[in-house]
Amino acid sequence: MPEMPEVETVRRTLEQLVVGKTIQGVEIRWPNIIKKPEQAEQFAHALVGETIRDVVRRGKFLIFVLDHYSLVSHLRMEGKYRLHECGEEEEPHTHVLFKFTDHSELRYRDVRKFGTMHLFQRGQEYDSLPLSQLGPEPFSDHFSIDYVKSKLEKTERNMKAVLLDQKVFVGLGNIYVDETLFRARIHPERKANSLREEEIVILHQEIVATLEEAVEKGGSTIRSYVNSQGQAGTFQETHFVYGRTGEPCKKCGEPIIKMKTAGRGTHICPNCQRLLPR
Repeated sequence: MPEMPEVETVRRTLEQLVVGKTIQGVEIRWPNIIKKPEQAEQFAHALVGETIRDVVRRGKFLIFVLDHYSLVSHLRMEGKYRLHECGEEEEPHTHVLFKFTDHSELRYRDVRKFGTMHLFQRGQEYDSLPLSQLGPEPFSDHFSIDYVKSKLEKTERNMKAVLLDQKVFVGLGNIYVDETLFRARIHPERKANSLREEEIVILHQEIVATLEEAVEKGGSTIRSYVNSQGQAGTFQETHFVYGRTGEPCKKCGEPIIKMKTAGRGTHICPNCQRLLPR
């Protein structure tokens, strides 16, 4: 699943490709992707004549800002946007086509069909689900050490579960939780309220640093992720633990192990990330 760095990379490429383009028509081939309004025909009709003014991101969601509407899109497991010329050969699993007045079209392709699209009156998208309950952005002033501390000290859930909770730590997914916890030398099964203040400071720093580095490298290409220009990310080349089961830890040489925590496959170094605090 694309996580925040991958979605931010897609946002940046889409910003270059589609901002300023006017929608002439929308073709929807898999109506279940459209979650709001209920009728896919209403979705398509509303977008005719709208110009894309900006592409922004909230957590793992893309937001196409139009003249009168905001289109909120979640890529889920396999969703991809690519810009094509009208009439160009299509790839399989193309489910939504936004056709522009300049004879180009933005195609949404999704092998798994798990992606979603919500259409709101512009300015109302943050007042309703799926955006209304998201935590603060990790690069914002609201994401402070005090904020992290206040959230951790209130729960006995394990660290993996808390960091995956988008109501608390928006944008972090399985890859970047594993990488962040390794960098912070915190075991994923540690109870959140057991962290010492100095550990919380380091955790806050590593969340921001890990995500910043991942964005700079275009995200992590693990399976099929590419940005909207077809380019793969390279952050996976610097992973410390994720996807490295059995390989030696880059810090101490101990083999990386994979376990299950919070219902997710989890990668750790058993030496660098001990369950009991040091």
